Amino acid sequence: MRTFLDQPMRRADFLKLGLAAAGALFLRPGSRWEGTRLAEAAEGTVPQGGGMPETIKVYSVEKMGLVATAKVVKTDAEWKKLLDPEQYRVTRKKGTERPFTGKYANTNEKGVYRCVCCGNDLFLSDTKYDSGTGWPSFYAPVSEENIRKEADHGLFTTRTEVLCRRCDAHLGHVFPDGPKPTGLRYCMNSAALLFAGMERAAGESTATFHVA
Repeated sequence: MRTFLDQPMRRADFLKLGLAAAGALFLRPGSRWEGTRLAEAAEGTVPQGGGMPETIKVYSVEKMGLVATAKVVKTDAEWKKLLDPEQYRVTRKKGTERPFTGKYANTNEKGVYRCVCCGNDLFLSDTKYDSGTGWPSFYAPVSEENIRKEADHGLFTTRTEVLCRRCDAHLGHVFPDGPKPTGLRYCMNSAALLFAGMERAAGESTATFHVA
């Protein structure tokens, strides 16, 4: 018997179907993100030299579509204040955590993985899989609009770096050895992510998030 992933379906159609299903469940965001020190990263953004922050569009799981939001720009000192040492090393200095040590290496709860620096939606739990590498691995982001990619020429080789589009946090790298339907492996650092689990009360059709 062929599994759902083996059925003939275009990659774009598959991702749209998954996002629609997730959006139906994630209609009401939990309040535990608001008021935390990490939520402060998304507030009070002032570009260097003054002026208004750049506005971009990213996909919102809650809104089930693209939303306009401000780019998050902080000084190095501000990031150090908001993040713990490992989060800062990974996201702002392009570090890599040791394999099999990250908080989310083996999680399988339902929810969404957000950027630890700005709260941008990055990956759905439904796209997470066990790659055997020791890092959280996903076969697709929430949307290509929510990330950006750059060539990384470090470590005597060229890799594709993945960054948060909203705050430019280093997240990890993407490799062309993942499962269907995309064939990609987004190899992420747990320190760059903040997981918001899904809670649904009995008889409720909507769900709330809680930050793990």
